[in-house]
Amino acid sequence: MQSYQVGDLLVAGISISDGVFDGAVVLLLDADESGTLGVVLNRTTEIELSGALPAWSSLVSEPQALFDGGPVSQQGAVCLAEPWSATEEPPGWRPVFDRVGLLNLDTPVEIAEGTYRNLRIFAGYAGWDAGQLESELEFGMWHVLPALAGDVFDPEPRTLWRRVLRRQGGELGLLSTWTSETEAN
Repeated sequence: MQSYQVGDLLVAGISISDGVFDGAVVLLLDADESGTLGVVLNRTTEIELSGALPAWSSLVSEPQALFDGGPVSQQGAVCLAEPWSATEEPPGWRPVFDRVGLLNLDTPVEIAEGTYRNLRIFAGYAGWDAGQLESELEFGMWHVLPALAGDVFDPEPRTLWRRVLRRQGGELGLLSTWTSETEAN
């Protein structure tokens, strides 16, 4: 039985040092018997959103950047959005957890304008084949933690890893002070 579900966070353990996922906070968007996928919440790209998706650039939350969602399908885009209305499901949007959902970027921008409290666009995603994530969890590579809507649209993504760990308290809270300089730990 899997120990995670859609809407959970995968927070990278200190043993991950692959240059791809070290210090990553991943929101799980899909998980079934064929595999798992999510987006990295705490990395921006060098690509200007206004150049990549100019019609959407004024709608995204701070920092107004294109985020690096992960190493898979980097030419594609995933959009997460939080509607203003707590009761309506806008066209092209489907819920993931709480009021955070996936927004289809084929939705006309005119429909999206004024509809979303928060919106963020990711280039690519993170993916695991069937059984792969379970193996990584057994090796302690990830911590499965509950997500908050604020994590998805955090205005200071570079410090998200530390803050998510810190709010857990205990040993995980202590891990938030970890540094790659081993003599400082």
